[in-house]
Amino acid sequence: MPLRCAILDDYQNVALSMADWSKIGSEVEIKVFNEHLGAADKVAAALQGFAIVCAMRERTAFSRTVIEALPDLKLLITTGMRNASIDLEAARAHGIVVCGTPAFGNATAAIATGLMLELARHIGYENARLKAGAPWQTTIGLDLEGMTLALLGLGKLGTRMAEIGRAFKMNVIAWSQNLTAAACQQVGVEHVSRDDLFRRADFLSIHVQLSERTRGLIGAKEFGLMKPSAFLINTSRGPIVDEAALIAALRAKHIAGAGLDVFDVEPLPIEHPLRKLNNVALTPHLGYVAEQNYRAFFAGMVEDIRGFLDRKPVRVLA
Repeated sequence: MPLRCAILDDYQNVALSMADWSKIGSEVEIKVFNEHLGAADKVAAALQGFAIVCAMRERTAFSRTVIEALPDLKLLITTGMRNASIDLEAARAHGIVVCGTPAFGNATAAIATGLMLELARHIGYENARLKAGAPWQTTIGLDLEGMTLALLGLGKLGTRMAEIGRAFKMNVIAWSQNLTAAACQQVGVEHVSRDDLFRRADFLSIHVQLSERTRGLIGAKEFGLMKPSAFLINTSRGPIVDEAALIAALRAKHIAGAGLDVFDVEPLPIEHPLRKLNNVALTPHLGYVAEQNYRAFFAGMVEDIRGFLDRKPVRVLA
């Protein structure tokens, strides 16, 4: 009897066309879930009887509670090689193999840049106006040249953003808890203090991972340091920013606006106040959603399943 395999959160219904699933053969029966399953109890109920689960990034969480409710689960695959929403310790305790996949490029940098350009030049807004029949332009944009791009984090993605900022002839500064002046110098970025990062930013772009140390890292105090003409860009994780403080700052015009690709709750609730603010550019967590990345993700899932079936699992996380 074939093992049952669930592919979760395939919002665009593309999983089966992005890789050669025939390599798995008839040993596995696949079911694709296009809609988000929701809360933990609904996840546990929907996945009863599945031995293999393929998760798309952190769209669906696998806490200890969920893992303990899935006695048939043997292989859990996440796209990418890191997933903070999977309790790896609980998976090990229950004999579940957790594997990751390759990724491609650095697609999130394009979304961060796109949000920055939308806030500066109103491209999407003016496009919508023209298509709605408006006669001509109404906005006056900002030239990025000479403005300050402040990077909270200078890892792989932060470094890519520094390169993009310099291409626009922006002044690039950076800070994070462990960042050193020497590391900044290597990539041609000015190392600044924590407070100066917020004070000097025209665009503050977040590129740190979510952890207990970074959760709520930006709140009312930090928004109070920023210029009223400054913009926040978040393509990392929603909870790094205190959402209530962000909404208050946007409503009071303590900052000029925000470009957000990530949120505390995803998918973003229909009635969420961020959807109603006219100084916010929103995208539905598109950072890693690129065709090349998806092909790498799903091909990796096929390899992981084949390896598991052959008792030679690859890219094991737990």
